Amino acid sequence: MTRKQRRLTMIGGAGLVLAIAAALVLNAMRDSIVFFSTPTMAAEKHIGPGKRFRLGGVVEQGSVQRGADLAVAFKVSDGGATLPVKFKGILPDLFREGQGVIAEGALDSAGVFEADTVLAKHDEKYMPKDVADALKKQGHWKDDYADKPGAPPAGQTADAAPQGAVR
Repeated sequence: MTRKQRRLTMIGGAGLVLAIAAALVLNAMRDSIVFFSTPTMAAEKHIGPGKRFRLGGVVEQGSVQRGADLAVAFKVSDGGATLPVKFKGILPDLFREGQGVIAEGALDSAGVFEADTVLAKHDEKYMPKDVADALKKQGHWKDDYADKPGAPPAGQTADAAPQGAVR
């Protein structure tokens, strides 16, 4: 085996080891990666039962129903579609109808999103960036969101705004 062939064999072997390591890391991270979707995106992607994702949108007015043992049912809408959500636990203090919310969980076989985590906005200026982008994409962005301090100027998307401007 010539010197050049030994060098190529070592480089090929190192590349193979790196590829295997990358595949193992990506495989391990597959279960911990949670993607964001709005109700419309969830319907378009045909997300199946049991697949975890973050659902973002606005809590629909008049949809919050409190049950026994801290059970809460409400609907999340992005203006294009609505998805019913069930959650059992203590909701954030700032959880309200008509406000932006992000819930993490999975759909059940009946198409109801069973959340194990619910995040609400932290003040009146907050609109989660992903929710704001989705509302703009759906054409349901309200002008009063843009009037709030820190929001991007009218006609400018949140992507072009300085980092954290919408939050």
